[in-house]
Amino acid sequence: MATFKQYTKKNGQKAWMFNSHYLGLDENGKEVRVTRRGFPSQKAAKLEITKLQNAFDNGEYNKKAPENTFQEIYDLWFESYKTTVKETTYLTTSRLMKKHALPVFGKLLIHKIDVKLAQKEVNKWAKKMTSYKIILQYCSKVMEFAINLELITRNPFLKVIRPSVTDRQTKKKLKYYTVEQIHQVMIYLEKNVKEAQKGTLLQRYFAEYDLTLYRLLAFSGLRGGEASALTFDDIDFDNKTLTVSKTLSQVKDGFAVSSPKTKSSNRTISLDDKTIRLLKKWQLRQKEMLFANRQKPSNYIFCSIDGRLMNRTDLYQRSKRLSEAVGLPSIGTHGWRHSHASMLFEADVTMKEAQERLGHSSISQTMDTYTHLGKKSQERTVNKIAKMANF
Repeated sequence: MATFKQYTKKNGQKAWMFNSHYLGLDENGKEVRVTRRGFPSQKAAKLEITKLQNAFDNGEYNKKAPENTFQEIYDLWFESYKTTVKETTYLTTSRLMKKHALPVFGKLLIHKIDVKLAQKEVNKWAKKMTSYKIILQYCSKVMEFAINLELITRNPFLKVIRPSVTDRQTKKKLKYYTVEQIHQVMIYLEKNVKEAQKGTLLQRYFAEYDLTLYRLLAFSGLRGGEASALTFDDIDFDNKTLTVSKTLSQVKDGFAVSSPKTKSSNRTISLDDKTIRLLKKWQLRQKEMLFANRQKPSNYIFCSIDGRLMNRTDLYQRSKRLSEAVGLPSIGTHGWRHSHASMLFEADVTMKEAQERLGHSSISQTMDTYTHLGKKSQERTVNKIAKMANF
């Protein structure tokens, strides 16, 4: 019977091991016992014992090194990885690996993957996507896991040269509306609300829904998932603030409200008077609609007439229909967040203030967004210099 033990590695990390597990007797009648270290959890250690025992019972045990494929080690690593991140995160990881890495490396023996092969595939990824480094990072983690299991001694992905993405890839146009275009949309939505007053309750509901939603997105910079998960308890009408503490995330069986991915996403945003007035009016309209539809009152700000939360697909379709109706390019839901950033930019809000309001985890994210909005900045800079010099 194996003895499981948690220990501390030299780098301070905790790991699990099993000691002197009895597999059976070899062909010479001698006991075969194995010891393994470096497992992230006791469950992972037990899984390895099961694999070793099956190999021994089937006459396939090789005490030098079990011949594992990249897929097998990935599956073992992924079981442990799932316990350390949110569901929406590991689903994204699984999608990326299944699409890009596993078709190439999955069936290969782990010790057969060398730097040359790794470099060849990374070069291909770099030509197709700007975020290839994320996949490279996951592949490297799988190999490090194999090293901890003492299956290999080197991680080929650590020696890969990371190609620079091409200018064409990095110059992807940011989708957003200018202040003038946002004003154009608001005029259209306000007109719809006035016209809907003569129509049915359903028409009034969705006209005011759109005006409240896009006014809030434009003047708060919320992410789509944050807006979907927003409740009326998150609004402080007296102090005119909005608190972000959750988001609507995609999970295996659909969507679920969960905590934000990063700590910096938790924030409190000040709102203007008009947006506050619209939210108050909307709260009454929503109660009226749900009552008329024999639905329980919903504390969520943006829900359908049956009380169901609007997910990212719903919001995207609404944004697309709105852009077509107004005669503007489609910017999706996230484009409204960039539109808010453009307004902050035009208002000369400092980089630090914008970072806090947008909930960016680093100032570099904010700077990258502002860089995309830089054309008007260059024009304003020239005008400021000319005005200052005055000669």
